[in-house]
Amino acid sequence: MSQGPKSSLDLTHVLYDDDSIFSLGLALVTLSPILLMASYAALAVQTREYLVIVMWAGQVFGEGLNYVVKHAVKQDRPIQSIGNGYGFPSSHSQYMGYFATFLACHMFFQHRFATTGVRIFDQLWRITVYTGLLGWAGVVAYSRYYLGYHNWHQIAWGSGIGCLLGFSFYLIVELLPTRYPLSFLGRTKYLMLSNSISTWLQIRDGWAVWPDGGREGEWLRWRAEWEQGQRRPGRRAKSKAK
Repeated sequence: MSQGPKSSLDLTHVLYDDDSIFSLGLALVTLSPILLMASYAALAVQTREYLVIVMWAGQVFGEGLNYVVKHAVKQDRPIQSIGNGYGFPSSHSQYMGYFATFLACHMFFQHRFATTGVRIFDQLWRITVYTGLLGWAGVVAYSRYYLGYHNWHQIAWGSGIGCLLGFSFYLIVELLPTRYPLSFLGRTKYLMLSNSISTWLQIRDGWAVWPDGGREGEWLRWRAEWEQGQRRPGRRAKSKAK
């Protein structure tokens, strides 16, 4: 390694108050966007779902957009000694704004939740999911302010850009193509799913076929196979006893 100036990789380097458990908790929460990137990759490989892949692509696009805006505006962070680079807009707030908005739109417009059979419980569960999702994004945004990485101006703009990007991206890649399959966006989505590369990679759009993305059907198939496998040892034991 050369003897020149060194830089810190600020990806997981978070400063917090060592005497405060609350500060430690926020420091851990503020790292959650990094974990989400790993989750995107794992889900994309495991499920091959079109929705997961395009949501991930939008997230990466948002990170690139944030970099461009930061270097165009060049607004400093509130505390210069904390964090690297510029502060406007907050990338963490933008990240979570996009994530929460895109996912909330999908659950509202497309996804069917499993039912308990009691309508009020179903409604409470939906409210809990939406509240948890938006609360998560809010806590991450607050952590950036509390830990001194951004001021409220930078956080508000980051969250706003993320929410706008999440809604716009969902509108373009999922909602409009689904509602208007013969439109330009609908045909583009069809080509993305039907081309030879997507076929080879086994990319699928589960929500185009099943309201829950195929989760219940997959579970029922697993349950049937599992129960059949559980019965076989018993039959063999009875045969040996005879």
